[in-house]
Amino acid sequence: MKPFHQILANNLVANITNFTVWFAITFWTFIETQSVFATGMIAGVYLVFTAGFGFWFGSIVDHNAKKTAMLGSSLVSALFYGASLVILLLEPEGAFTDPYGPYLWGFVLLVMLGVIAGNIRSIALTTLVTILIPEGERDKANGLVGMVSGIGFLTTSVISGFLVAYTGMFGVISLALVSTVLVLLHLGLVRVDEGRVAPSADQPAEPRRVDIAGTIGVIAAVPGLFALIFFACFNNFLGGIFMALLDAYGLSLVSVEVWGLLFGVLSTAFILSGIIISRTGLGKNPLRTLLLVNLITWSACCVFTLQSSIWLLAAGCFVWMLLGPYAEAAEHTTLQKVVPLERQGRVFGFAQSVEQSASPLTAFLIGPLTQFVVIPFMTDGAGAQSIGFWFGTGPDRGMALVFTLAGMVGVLVTVIAFNSRPYRDLSRAYAAGKDDDDADGSAAVTNPA
Repeated sequence: MKPFHQILANNLVANITNFTVWFAITFWTFIETQSVFATGMIAGVYLVFTAGFGFWFGSIVDHNAKKTAMLGSSLVSALFYGASLVILLLEPEGAFTDPYGPYLWGFVLLVMLGVIAGNIRSIALTTLVTILIPEGERDKANGLVGMVSGIGFLTTSVISGFLVAYTGMFGVISLALVSTVLVLLHLGLVRVDEGRVAPSADQPAEPRRVDIAGTIGVIAAVPGLFALIFFACFNNFLGGIFMALLDAYGLSLVSVEVWGLLFGVLSTAFILSGIIISRTGLGKNPLRTLLLVNLITWSACCVFTLQSSIWLLAAGCFVWMLLGPYAEAAEHTTLQKVVPLERQGRVFGFAQSVEQSASPLTAFLIGPLTQFVVIPFMTDGAGAQSIGFWFGTGPDRGMALVFTLAGMVGVLVTVIAFNSRPYRDLSRAYAAGKDDDDADGSAAVTNPA
């Protein structure tokens, strides 16, 4: 296997491990506490950590060999999983049933830190695509990266649902610890030529700092690039609703085993999407592709919870998962072309921090807002009286109403973006961009197919 494919396979196992833990802690907490507030807080914790650490993770990737950054990511994850296992084994009787209890949230924080450490891998992998893949093939390689994420989601949802049902968090954390150690050992055996040049007197090493100001300058130099990042930020603002409510809504319709299995089946959409992108690419203008898939996904969001139906929910989720990798691959392909390689880690980290910074606000607000305002509104309040005869009433319909409203807002914003000047400016900058491969031929060439 070529180094790129070995790293993809290694990342697949790491993704399965971390996603399993993330899904499982959400499922398990809802089952233990029966609290939408608690699941919203978990989503918020994840997104706050992702946003807060993105700048730092990006600088780690830029200042170190990408393989070294990935090894460090797995080592830190293993340490946090080990600590959370100790906390789990020492649980006082009934400590995890209180959705506001400090012991529960101490455990959740340790688990989520282990998951978050894996984000270093995603930043490192995007820069390795730039290093190992020629510019003309990167959109297809990014499709393979999306496919790996899809396989991870498919396996994760099935594993986590059944693990939580039959072993609780003990089985989840034990499996995560063993898998993370195996990933660490395998990656140590993979040889990757990154073309790094040792510092010399004529060309000293760049200072190892986050350098947010310099990163902002690089982004500002590309017309429309800030707009792309902030568009993704707004999308994540609305997407935080999914992270806060989707599992709770799904579990209100079916059991945890069925929901986990269904999510696994739906996740085949990620794999299908990745296969299609790896064969066909994203077209001449990835930005246009990004906005088109956003328009379709937010339109689906407007209708997939109109009625209390697991089949309607499944159809909407399938569309969302099928087109999501297109948006992510389009953004990555654009950044890989218009941003210098030596800055890509920090730019990807900056984008991760800014884009994810909106979702914690949504996740932290939407759980309590849904629990204490929208659910009563659709249970015995004005909403139930005015639209309940066709929309339905009860807690699940309160969550459904939030999804419908988010979809309407998403469609409106995407239409505005399609007609904006930053979209036209960045499209021209991408078309006119000259890739590093064309300039000096220094990057290693590896066929992703």
